[in-house]
Amino acid sequence: QVQLVESGGGLVQAGGSLRLSCAASGRTFNSGAMGWFRQAPGKEREFVTAITWSGTTTYYADSVKGRFTISRGNVKNMVYLQMNSMKAENTVVYYCAVRKLGYHTRDTGDYASWGQGTQVTVSS
Repeated sequence: QVQLVESGGGLVQAGGSLRLSCAASGRTFNSGAMGWFRQAPGKEREFVTAITWSGTTTYYADSVKGRFTISRGNVKNMVYLQMNSMKAENTVVYYCAVRKLGYHTRDTGDYASWGQGTQVTVSS
């Protein structure tokens, strides 16, 4: 079992930047891809980005491509999400997730462990 803890959420103005962190602990050896998802009130959780456990390959939703960057830390149990040119929207909760094995998918059901989420609000 892998435990995930997100941090770094907060309030930011449209056009600004924010960096989220995700710390993984527990049975992380040779885990699968790690991803970031987000969920707005009343909406389904949606895929944002993912990175292979090795950190060599990244994937992005079209809506964030060119603005968001996912990366692994020097310590492999850390994953970061750099968000630039943020767009004004209602409060959204960002979740970190990890697969037991395998490459990324956009399906929330393929991810075995989830963090508790960190809230992000982008004001206009």
